[in-house]
Amino acid sequence: MTGLTPAVAIARQIWSCPRRWMLVAVVALNLVTGTTGQATTSIPPSAVVEVDQTTVNQILEVFHKADTAIAAEDLDGVMTLYATQYNYHGLKKADVRKIWFDLFKEYHDLSDVHFFSKIVKVGSGSTAIIEVTCMGSLSGLSKTGGLRVPIDSWYEEVHFLTLEGGVWRIRGNAGESPRILPFGTAPHPLF
Repeated sequence: MTGLTPAVAIARQIWSCPRRWMLVAVVALNLVTGTTGQATTSIPPSAVVEVDQTTVNQILEVFHKADTAIAAEDLDGVMTLYATQYNYHGLKKADVRKIWFDLFKEYHDLSDVHFFSKIVKVGSGSTAIIEVTCMGSLSGLSKTGGLRVPIDSWYEEVHFLTLEGGVWRIRGNAGESPRILPFGTAPHPLF
């Protein structure tokens, strides 16, 4: 990268991945067009899928139920998708309920997008975990300002799902809990 300024070299490295461009395009499209209450969950052909089609359908059903509950601002419907033992960097199910309550209070016409790049099963039987690597975004119309606001976005986030009561439920996400979050970042507890 001779002759390039450090900023250009870094920008090329960051944006060289097509998936990153896809996430930026989806978020920008949602914000620019003012998309209302739409949800998209998809698995591109390039995704690594190491589970059977029945399991894929069950995982997609979890996210479709989330989309429906979010569009209806159905707090109880959203919360049924989280496992009893949900834990994300110390946030428990009750914490996430409060976050969703506040979101529904502040925003309407929520839109979410999920692109799964990898779905794998770890373990077997009642202790099996599904790991879903995902990128996406969540936005909504502010009830106070009326503008579409990006609420959350994620890249290569690994969601853990566990079988509970015969249904796959969101248990948390991969990664260790940082002692201090870098400036401008926030935890991603919603999906």
